[in-house]
Amino acid sequence: MATQLKDKPDTQPKHDVGGLEMDRPFRIRRLGHFGFNVQDIAACMPFYTDLLGFSIADPIDFGSRIEDEKIRAGFKDTTGYFMRHGSDHHSFVIFPKPVLDHLGGRSARSDININQITWQVGSLREVSLAEDYLRGLDNPIRRSGRDQPGSNWHVYPFDPDENINELYYGIEQIGWSGHSKPRRLHEKEFRSKPDLPQMSEFAEVERAIASGTDLISGYRHVSDLEAKYDVNGIMLPRPFKVATIGPVRIFVDDVDQSLAFYRDRMGMTVTEEITYNGHRCVFLRVNTEHHSMALYPMALREELGLSPHSTCLSFGMQVGDYTQLRDAVDFFRENKTEIKYLPPELFPGIDYSAFAIDPDGNAIQLYYYMEQIGWDGRPRPPELRRQIDNANWPKSLEPMSDSFGGEVFLGPLG
Repeated sequence: MATQLKDKPDTQPKHDVGGLEMDRPFRIRRLGHFGFNVQDIAACMPFYTDLLGFSIADPIDFGSRIEDEKIRAGFKDTTGYFMRHGSDHHSFVIFPKPVLDHLGGRSARSDININQITWQVGSLREVSLAEDYLRGLDNPIRRSGRDQPGSNWHVYPFDPDENINELYYGIEQIGWSGHSKPRRLHEKEFRSKPDLPQMSEFAEVERAIASGTDLISGYRHVSDLEAKYDVNGIMLPRPFKVATIGPVRIFVDDVDQSLAFYRDRMGMTVTEEITYNGHRCVFLRVNTEHHSMALYPMALREELGLSPHSTCLSFGMQVGDYTQLRDAVDFFRENKTEIKYLPPELFPGIDYSAFAIDPDGNAIQLYYYMEQIGWDGRPRPPELRRQIDNANWPKSLEPMSDSFGGEVFLGPLG
């Protein structure tokens, strides 16, 4: 059952966000990371590391939080994983759902398998003011502070379906050596709203060096997979590279209530709405992408033949180009992964895409192109978009005006 949101006052004061008068005291810049709580970590890890190419940034053992040894021993696996596709400490996580359900403190709904949906804002001050703003609207908040590992400052608001969202600033960056922060640098952790201002990240590192901390003693992911695929001139263990994450597509109990949260409270912009088989579907953006969040009614899940155990229609992963997308689909098939094709009208702003199903039944949308929205906020008219025949993908395509537009991958491919 979706939570009923408290109405906003008819008139609200403007908020100064970096010298701009905004409707709320923060502005989401991009989707930061996402994750699933899964039933079988061991089965899922090869899918996300070996096949999709994510690197483990840090493991986290939840077993230490279970005091009763007999209960702890009853769980198959108590370890979760922060993973990355670029330099952000994590852009994707998978955690053990049975353990998290036992520990509690999250959603009261046992069917929610989304770990969290995380959005980057522009500063620590925005995070702090966002908490005040949301609490003023009586929006449920799980907690705030600063997590380790990852180092991001954050506040965790719930949406009406009890999905945990996160507004954050300042996630740890992992450089050329591939090492995450040493454990000694995890000391600056907060479990409540911090006082402002705080010292800079650079000052934290300087202090660690002065205390004799070995900066390359953190976790480092090592893969023994052969780099046998030429991906645009670089040898990689798979014939594609995940360049961007998102969009997030969620099934919701009440589209109106969810829209009120993501549009009115979180500040997202509605790009487009469609009606599919009588179902209203809404697509929202936080930057120039056509959408980074899509809302679908729960009734659509069974119609699409998706897992009854997932409240997420799919999580998107954009690869570098159309050739990589075609090669990725072949690669997953060769590795005995189920591939689904869903009606393209459900994904305006994206043309060719396929869905790789992970061992837990979650759908990962593989795609290469996202329509970009300009200054006037208008999406491309439907009649000017590609007409997609999922049974016949051409070998190559004519470019669109916004091909290769949007967020780019920074740094070397591997």
